[in-house]
Amino acid sequence: MSQTPTADQLRNRLVDAILAEHRMPAAVERAMRTVPRDAFLPGLDLENAYTDQAVTIKDNPGKPLPLSCASVPSVVAMMLEQLDARTADDVLEIGAGTGYNAALLAELANRGSVTTVDIDPDVALHARTRLNANGYEHVTVIERDGLLGAPENAPYDRIIATVGVWDIPATWWDQLNDGGRLVLPLRWRGQTRSVALTRRGDQLVSDGMELCGFVPIIGQHGEKISPLNADDTIRVHYDEDQDVDPNSLAATLQMGKPALEVHSAQRVGGQEPFDGVWLRATAGDDRVCRLEVTPQALEQELLRRPAIPVRSPVLVEGDSLAYLTITREGAEAERPFRLGAAAYGPRAEELARDLVAHIDAWGSDRLAVPRMTITPVGWASTAGHVIGKPESRITLTY
Repeated sequence: MSQTPTADQLRNRLVDAILAEHRMPAAVERAMRTVPRDAFLPGLDLENAYTDQAVTIKDNPGKPLPLSCASVPSVVAMMLEQLDARTADDVLEIGAGTGYNAALLAELANRGSVTTVDIDPDVALHARTRLNANGYEHVTVIERDGLLGAPENAPYDRIIATVGVWDIPATWWDQLNDGGRLVLPLRWRGQTRSVALTRRGDQLVSDGMELCGFVPIIGQHGEKISPLNADDTIRVHYDEDQDVDPNSLAATLQMGKPALEVHSAQRVGGQEPFDGVWLRATAGDDRVCRLEVTPQALEQELLRRPAIPVRSPVLVEGDSLAYLTITREGAEAERPFRLGAAAYGPRAEELARDLVAHIDAWGSDRLAVPRMTITPVGWASTAGHVIGKPESRITLTY
């Protein structure tokens, strides 16, 4: 009879599985093999504690996303690699969650300090309790709005956010050392990327970004969501600086006309990512938003199926829109799926062709990632496409 695997065995098996798919620095690997994730998720069975998936620790009644959760372990490892915390670093974490990530940070910065902040008293208490129970009493846990940071322990060599951030508050600039690193799930134009940034005087300059998804931080309201039909089964997500008229878009979709479709020259395999299309488009086009289509809308065939129904890039202008599609063409081909655009409204053809141009630009160098430079409001931006936010300016260049 086979024996039930122990927590240590399951933890090492999980780390081995992550290593088989993703690179991981030796220090991060040691930390993930050391810290018992199950101890920060009491009540969850061991198998689920060591599965590469997120775990909700506090629901958010009436909202589509939980208030707090334990992040996917492979994403945790990826962000820790981006952070590159050193043994003597002073580290600030925004979003305490279970306390697990703070424990990993304490292993990495074992001769420095770790401070973690969370706005929710239950979440902060859970993190404090679990950290104490597992030998991490030296980690500072503060119940506070994460947008304020933790000036009492500043300055920091590393700041990491484990919640989605739409704008970088001035307080974080004040608390990050020059030469220090900031890693955060940054939200713009409907997408979220874990961006690794190094402070160089009055600039934060990126050296990497990865697709991710995180619960948004409480207190930032620059992202808008509007229904495009009476049943609220089709929605557009956009930023406050974008010129979006949901009523006009809804009227266009209600006309029930078939989509105008334009195919690109770009094909992808079944497991080949194409999220770079969205990223590429945001580096020069302020019309990029996110389209969300629920299963109910798809069943009713209210519009042509988007590439990824819950989140696809869409160009919006006036009463017209064009969004990303994927069409299967030939099961035997190495890349059997063709990318394209479906569009509605008076400017459908123009928008569809503009989106296809973004797809083809991505296709010319599929692994290219833009350089992101962020400056505080009031400071001069560098050359490139600028996205303005209340407290910062984001510049993207390829």
